[in-house]
Amino acid sequence: MAHDNATIVRRFVEEVITQGKIDTTAQFVWEDVVEQVPFPGQGPGLEGLKEVLRSMRAAFPDLDFSIHEQICEGDKVASRFEWTGTHKAEFLGVPATGRFVRVWGVVIDRLEQGRIKDTRILMDSLGLMTQLGALTPAKA
Repeated sequence: MAHDNATIVRRFVEEVITQGKIDTTAQFVWEDVVEQVPFPGQGPGLEGLKEVLRSMRAAFPDLDFSIHEQICEGDKVASRFEWTGTHKAEFLGVPATGRFVRVWGVVIDRLEQGRIKDTRILMDSLGLMTQLGALTPAKA
């Protein structure tokens, strides 16, 4: 069962996020999915998630989301990921920079009956904002 859950998460990432088939999100995610760590301004449930995915794909049209490692236990799947993309439109308040970014993170998904019921994403937002030039590291 846990192996099946890992496969479902991988298919969601490949088809919905990387290929941009946002309209198929409901095949992988429950309507009342709970994002434990929502993006700033993210609305609730499936529609809120779809809106975040649309804004990411608009901001990074060449978005490529890859899972490098997964750990499964019971109904949970932890996926260590990395995504890359070129910043072509406003994202989280930062106007398009044309910069290529590489961002790492971990997402913990809990599945029920083959779909994601709740999720918690821990992403290197500080690294993302630094790569976009929104934050300038202090000199040591």
